[in-house]
Amino acid sequence: MVEEARRRTTVDAEDVARFDRVGGAWWDPQGPMAALHAFNPVRIAYLRDLLCRHFPQDGQFRDRHAAHPLQGLRLLDIGCGAGLLSEPLARLGASMTAIDPAPHNIEVARAHAETSGLAIDYRCMRVEDLDPAAECFDAVLTMEVLEHVADVPAFLKYAADLVRPGGLLIAATLNRTLKSFALAIVGAEYILRWVEPGTHQWRQFITPEELTRMLRANGLTLIDRTGASYDPLRRQWRLSHDLDINYMLAARR
Repeated sequence: MVEEARRRTTVDAEDVARFDRVGGAWWDPQGPMAALHAFNPVRIAYLRDLLCRHFPQDGQFRDRHAAHPLQGLRLLDIGCGAGLLSEPLARLGASMTAIDPAPHNIEVARAHAETSGLAIDYRCMRVEDLDPAAECFDAVLTMEVLEHVADVPAFLKYAADLVRPGGLLIAATLNRTLKSFALAIVGAEYILRWVEPGTHQWRQFITPEELTRMLRANGLTLIDRTGASYDPLRRQWRLSHDLDINYMLAARR
């Protein structure tokens, strides 16, 4: 059964092609990835603080305000795009491996990292192409990815297999609620035009309860979850108790 799952692809070819077309515009804060640029600070801060709490250094909690608080941690960024998340985490000291099935994304990511003086192991591949017997990670990140894959249970199995004992799988995705349909689909895509219409399919959104059950089925235990809400007055994202639209969670092996 495991071998059968290993043969199933998690890639949604249409979504991969859509994101691959973005090309160099990934790094334009006013371009087609503007919404992700706006969301980036809150997810980076969440990851930094969570990883500092979970992985002590020299017997003490890491100082999240240090220059390189994630030094010594090996992270995998699945569905990395052009590196909008991988680069900031590398600057925080993490050893980054980042994968994406879209070849142009990886080309842009490698070029941008080189220009930025960052050493990031970018690979054009699917999560099912990684061998858990050959490598594992302190934390595996699936940020804004689950709502774009073809087979979520298989994807999470592949991702969970790459988490070392004591390590974390951290996900950020969209909840499947009427509120998310109204705001994340109708509002964000068709009214505000934050992203290209058709980028998201509401039926592919995942509730926190569904995601937690799938992680538990792969030997992971939920340790943290939080919502993320957009403040239109300040025009910025913040963490919140509201999980109805965007949420992030972490589970430990």
